[in-house]
Amino acid sequence: MGTEKATFGAGCFWGVEASFAAIPGVVATAVGYEGGKLDNPSYKDVCTDATGHAEVVELDFDPEKITYDQLLDAFFNLHDPTTMNRQGPDWGTQYRSVIFFHSPQQEAAARAKIDQLTAEGRYKPKRIVTQVVPAETFWRAEDYHQRYLEKRGLSSCHL
Repeated sequence: MGTEKATFGAGCFWGVEASFAAIPGVVATAVGYEGGKLDNPSYKDVCTDATGHAEVVELDFDPEKITYDQLLDAFFNLHDPTTMNRQGPDWGTQYRSVIFFHSPQQEAAARAKIDQLTAEGRYKPKRIVTQVVPAETFWRAEDYHQRYLEKRGLSSCHL
């Protein structure tokens, strides 16, 4: 069986990429922009908070080694899904919590995970604000953003 794609936005994409890249079964990662209205946006464009794009990580994973549900667990564990357009010191719509699904099965799994976490009361009294939307065009970020922390000998940033 081949690989599948998953796309997540959970704040600054540097730390999100590093977290996902370390998971066995994730075979490739790329950081970029998705969900906006400008074709081929640059980092500078996205940082204006005017394009509508989220900073995201698109990953290829081997479903025989890791399930999409396990990736959802990782996603919810590495950021605060209750903060609207903000993660840590970063704020703006580009830092929103978002799942871009690539199939009806991914959409159903994402919505079921949110329902499960809500029913468990994991984030009470806050509520999960994570968007679950269809995957659109993924615009790969500039090369210097790819594996940014790894290139600098860092294992994490503020996340």
